[in-house]
Amino acid sequence: MLKQLYIKNFTLIDTLDIVFRPGFSVITGETGAGKSIILGAISLLLGQRADSKTIKNGTNRCIIEAHFDLSNYDMSRFFTDNDIEYDAEDCILRRELTSSGKSRAFINDTPVSLNQLRTLGQQLVDIHSQHQNLLLQEEDFQLNVVDIIAKNKQRLNECKQQFKAYQQAKKAVEDQEERIARTRENEDFLRFQLNELADARLQAGIQEELERNSETMSHAEEIKSALYESENILSGNEHSILTQMKDSSRLLDDIRKVYPDIGECSDRLASCYIELKDISQELYSHTQNIDYDPKELEAINEQLDHIYSLEKKHHVQTVEELIEIQNEISRKLDQIENSDEELEELRNAAQERLNECLEVAEQLSEHRKAAIKSIEKEMVDRLIALGIPHVRFQIKMEDKELQADGTDRISFMFSANTSTAMQPIKEVASGGEIARVMLSLKAMISGAVKLPTIIFDEIDTGVSGKIAERMADIMKEMGQHNRQVISITHLPQIAASGSSHYKVFKEEGDKGTISRMCELNKDERVMEIAQMLSGADITKAAKSQAQELLKQKQNRKE
Repeated sequence: MLKQLYIKNFTLIDTLDIVFRPGFSVITGETGAGKSIILGAISLLLGQRADSKTIKNGTNRCIIEAHFDLSNYDMSRFFTDNDIEYDAEDCILRRELTSSGKSRAFINDTPVSLNQLRTLGQQLVDIHSQHQNLLLQEEDFQLNVVDIIAKNKQRLNECKQQFKAYQQAKKAVEDQEERIARTRENEDFLRFQLNELADARLQAGIQEELERNSETMSHAEEIKSALYESENILSGNEHSILTQMKDSSRLLDDIRKVYPDIGECSDRLASCYIELKDISQELYSHTQNIDYDPKELEAINEQLDHIYSLEKKHHVQTVEELIEIQNEISRKLDQIENSDEELEELRNAAQERLNECLEVAEQLSEHRKAAIKSIEKEMVDRLIALGIPHVRFQIKMEDKELQADGTDRISFMFSANTSTAMQPIKEVASGGEIARVMLSLKAMISGAVKLPTIIFDEIDTGVSGKIAERMADIMKEMGQHNRQVISITHLPQIAASGSSHYKVFKEEGDKGTISRMCELNKDERVMEIAQMLSGADITKAAKSQAQELLKQKQNRKE
């Protein structure tokens, strides 16, 4: 709970350092004294966006700091998850603003983001201001109230996770349907491309082979003539190279016996003869194989032109790249053929996710139905006690399309008397009635949620007398069981009920108007409540009435 609040240079506050007490406390003060300024400072500390205009005139820096005691609340996980030092007895939140527009936030002296500050702040303090009564008109708020009291947090989280999984599965189906539609629009074109590539009879190295064949056939006569003449020189007549080498080899071989030194030359010459004879035979073979066929050359060139055209069309340089494109097109066509099966699998998966989500949503509905009966009874009891003797309150639950929070639409139905049919509360309840409904709901919620500090900002608007006393009793009851309730009020009946009483007031000085806040002692409380009863001129009767009111309230069982 909130132990201490320190504010420096915030709007009309120069320095404020105030200690808060456990239980039920009240804050009073004239209109415009600065109560809303203090609430604004606390809101900034809880993560509200800052405006440099809130810095006190003539200063460059504003500091808001609060100390909380978390001993009775298990909040260590937040600090562990965010790598922040945890001190249960003294948790410090600090916000600093500068006139240049910069804002910094700290938790236990560790710099944190605004989102981290807001996340922790929501677990520490609930500020209920008058405009929050408008929340009662929103379906989401009404559903949230039921879920809090039904303790549906875990089921809600599970439903949200299942709904997210269903949405993802549903998106996968939609994406697949879109892909199928898109690819089927291109199916004819893909098949045309595949046939065109198949006609080219593509295989690795085919382009180089065709280019060589084309080059060879285009110069067939030239090649054949060169081969014939080369072969003829080697072995074509009696004076050919091979004939002469043979004769030379024979002559050398004849003198080997009488001239052994010539043996090596004779062997080498014989080896050359064998090599040249082999070359001559290969040349002859090549000569026979070279043939000019105009039709074959035309076919080769046509196939090459086809390949060149495909490479240009697909913006590639090699046949290997064309083969990869051909394979990719084949894969796409296979996918088209198999897409219906894949789509059916995705649809089945989406249906499974939907069924799982609907199952959790049904469990949520059952728990809501069970909680609604007890909520309706307790609300009627509380509202009768708060001065609406003929109240009728009912929670209407209807079906809606599946969403992350289930399939239920919640409406609070209300009638303040027996002669008027129940209608949605936003259409029939007066401001005072809505204030009493909200206080009753907050009291029920506080019993279900361990929130350390609740601040009510003039929730008593539109009520007085005995009803105000009963509202004070509810807030005092809420302030028990390790919980702190602070009420900003204009009603003496509520002010007298507080275990602690703080006053906000203005002072005029050399530096202009300054807002201040202090805790009142017993005598000061009497004077403050007397002023609330009689106005600026405090009469003896008002003073006596204030003393009696305080005596009555303080003698009540805590």
